[in-house]
Amino acid sequence: MSIKDITVIVATFKSDKNVINCLNSINRECKIIIVENSNNIDFKENIEKKFNNVQCILAEKNIGYGRANNIALKRVKTSYALILNPDAILANSSLENLNRAIELINDFAILAPEEQDGKIRINNKNENELLFKPTQNTKGFAMLLKLSEFKDIGFFDESFFLYFEDIDLCKRLNDNNKKIFLVSNLKINHLGAQSSSEDISWERELTRNWHWMWSTFYYHKKHSGFFISLLQVLPKLISAIFKFIIYSVLKKNKKKKIYLMRFLGLVNAIKGKSSWYRPKV
Repeated sequence: MSIKDITVIVATFKSDKNVINCLNSINRECKIIIVENSNNIDFKENIEKKFNNVQCILAEKNIGYGRANNIALKRVKTSYALILNPDAILANSSLENLNRAIELINDFAILAPEEQDGKIRINNKNENELLFKPTQNTKGFAMLLKLSEFKDIGFFDESFFLYFEDIDLCKRLNDNNKKIFLVSNLKINHLGAQSSSEDISWERELTRNWHWMWSTFYYHKKHSGFFISLLQVLPKLISAIFKFIIYSVLKKNKKKKIYLMRFLGLVNAIKGKSSWYRPKV
């Protein structure tokens, strides 16, 4: 087992600066597949010229996180795929420790870093020792997939455009008795979403609010049924209406717009419409 047995996958959307930092942190012996959610031919040419281990696929338009990753996963020829967000940075020991983890525990579907949401989940004082902790789900910013474990369940549900793709994938793994582990001393720094301008940041904020609500309802409907999901999101729907009215009266237009987007995302999901909303930049 070597790092050549791992293909790194990065789905991007206008993340030029972040993805360069991400790629610089990855050993050049690793094959990397980037799926860029645009038709930016300059981005593709610059990336492939700078990194001879990178294949960049242009999706032509913004198709979302799950679908972009699926495009790359179907092209992977190695046994393992490491999915990274473009704002994730590997430590020097990350890939080496992933190799060690694969050799130490063979029965898994996903391995992920111990640090989730800024919290260390495994108390390990020995920097050279790898410890494992079973978990029900993990964040999608860094996940090592053992591809043979996904033949019967598939990869990401492409109905999601943004949010809950990773939670849904983990849920399906759990339902099929497949194992997910957090791994100690797997250092991957996740910077979090960063934007290049205030306008882009605002538009993405609206997009996030719309899709968070849409994906919340769709996920619960998928796994629990329509009526249970409706009961679960009803407080969010009422809250969005109430806050929209309050902020309209107070003339706080940005807050009003955010809660309008939450309301619209939920209403579209309840009506059974697809996750059609896209950022306008």
